[in-house]
Amino acid sequence: MFPEKKAKKNNVEPSTAQNRISEGTTLKGDISSSGFFRIDGSIEGNVNTPSKVVLGKTGEIKGTLSCENADLEGKFEGSLQVTGTLTLRSTALVEGEIVVGKLSVEPGAVLNASCIMQDGKPKAGLNAPKLPGDSQPRLFNKKQKVKETSTLTKSD
Repeated sequence: MFPEKKAKKNNVEPSTAQNRISEGTTLKGDISSSGFFRIDGSIEGNVNTPSKVVLGKTGEIKGTLSCENADLEGKFEGSLQVTGTLTLRSTALVEGEIVVGKLSVEPGAVLNASCIMQDGKPKAGLNAPKLPGDSQPRLFNKKQKVKETSTLTKSD
């Protein structure tokens, strides 16, 4: 006779709604949405969505971006967390720290960032991997690695 009350969902699922920040628009602050973002303007702050973000050629983000998939053509500076695929188009300029599931980079894109690839599950810390015998983590350097390998071979 009386309809049962349904429990409210706390989990935010991606929606088909599109949010657009047009060229010439500047936003300062944190933005959170369950829908898709198209950014052609400027954002200074944090953007969080369980959906896709497209940063157009004129778009700029300074801050943190957390999303499922991202397609960047503009300028990004800060911390980027993409659980799915990050696509950097030829006009993209990215600086900062990146944690991604998959990475696609077109020729011409500029990527000046530390990048960690993972399966979408958060891991402790954004440190470079430690090599055997190292007390400090370091980035991979091919010339140095070849030199170390030849030194080890000669001493054996």
